[in-house]
Amino acid sequence: MQWTHDGTIRNALWIGGGQWAGKTTVGSMLTSRYDLVHYHCDYHDARGHEDRRVAARARRREAAPDWAAYWTELTCQEMVERALENFTEQFSWVLDDLRALVSRRPVLADGWNLRPDLVATVADDLRRMVVLVPTDEWRQRQAETLPRAARFGMDLPDPARVRQRRLERDRVLATDAAERARALGIRVIEVDGTRDVESVTNEVARHFAAFTTG
Repeated sequence: MQWTHDGTIRNALWIGGGQWAGKTTVGSMLTSRYDLVHYHCDYHDARGHEDRRVAARARRREAAPDWAAYWTELTCQEMVERALENFTEQFSWVLDDLRALVSRRPVLADGWNLRPDLVATVADDLRRMVVLVPTDEWRQRQAETLPRAARFGMDLPDPARVRQRRLERDRVLATDAAERARALGIRVIEVDGTRDVESVTNEVARHFAAFTTG
């Protein structure tokens, strides 16, 4: 396949939404099922994008984030606004990564930083995106049962309060993602834990069927 500057981006499939909705699990299952290329945004953001983040802060003469202050001193709305600003900056790095990929099959990108309004600026068909959001009850259950959730904030003062503040921030961000998606006509799927991951994956697969078959 011949490389073009925006070809991979135009042909990409996108799974965005809230934390704890199973985006990466669904993306992995679809990748195996349809021989797609899986781009896991959280992984790249935590590793490959860190140098770019540090360089961007240096250009702006900003200090490194004080995470203790972030989780204990900012209001929920301030944390949400900070996250949305970061998502916008990160999205340009995601696009750079995708431009470097060439595949005969679509690339499937998943991540909570893939906001509907950002994807809408590059996708040629908004049916190429699905937004998964957990119910409040399922988010709380995931936070209580997943080991990686239980470890969050252990290096900060009052870890239990930090985890609760994270849940509230994530609830607002998930609601925002769903509202933006619906306003754009992008499919929103609510995840409440009553269906297994296979069932949710099947629903997403049916939505993407026009782009994964043939």
